[in-house]
Amino acid sequence: MKESVQLLDSTDQAIFNSIREIAGSMSIDSLSLDDRVVEVAKMFMQTAYVGGTLDGNEKEQLVVNFRELDCTTYLENVVALSKALSNDSLTTDDFLNELENLRYRNGKLTDYSSRLHYFSDWIYENEKKGIVKNMTAEIGGEKYNKAINFMSTHVDSYPALKADTSLVKEIRNTENEINKRELFYIPETKIQQLEDQIQNGDLIAITTKIEGLDISHVGIAIHVNDRLHLMNASSKAKKVMISDIPLADMLLNNKFQSGIMVARLK
Repeated sequence: MKESVQLLDSTDQAIFNSIREIAGSMSIDSLSLDDRVVEVAKMFMQTAYVGGTLDGNEKEQLVVNFRELDCTTYLENVVALSKALSNDSLTTDDFLNELENLRYRNGKLTDYSSRLHYFSDWIYENEKKGIVKNMTAEIGGEKYNKAINFMSTHVDSYPALKADTSLVKEIRNTENEINKRELFYIPETKIQQLEDQIQNGDLIAITTKIEGLDISHVGIAIHVNDRLHLMNASSKAKKVMISDIPLADMLLNNKFQSGIMVARLK
């Protein structure tokens, strides 16, 4: 294993082994990818929410932490496990390869700037890899016109950028590339009328009214009693959960959230 990979500690390895065992007992490899995503996502319910778990190392590493999840690491771990579980002889390396491919530009960890920090960029890059399809425009999204520059204009909020200012240029280059793209979103007021076009297991990215930022929260779609809800690691509830109320209502009740982008696994 290369130096940039942080090997699973004994607790995370035990959780990985348990997931593999449960998946095997339910023949999860025979399910569609969307259904695998939903089943794996449920395995992490009640896991503690902890932010910033990817940022504790001096140099960028492929961090795996199943015990403490934020919204992005929850989604990435679930997708990487679900993809790796298409192989009934799942190994740790299978999972780590899937995780690195999802989390980093061109599927390769080089440094902090190679991580896909902006989630609209995560969708774009993983669509290029053939992993997802951005469904937002097709479902009925509208143009999302916004200048993305939050990281380069808030360097003090990112310890890695403060520690190595040469990375700021790379982040700014990424922001410039994002700003050249035509982005779409489904406004919060349209979600309920379009939610039947969103499938269980779709990846949901919530757009934000915060200046310079594209996405503030992500999760996985699930329908409950014929309404679209969100499986997510909630900073408010401090745990992984299925939203108590429909996704549309969640956004309408939050003054900082404006709509969603939708990506479907291929």
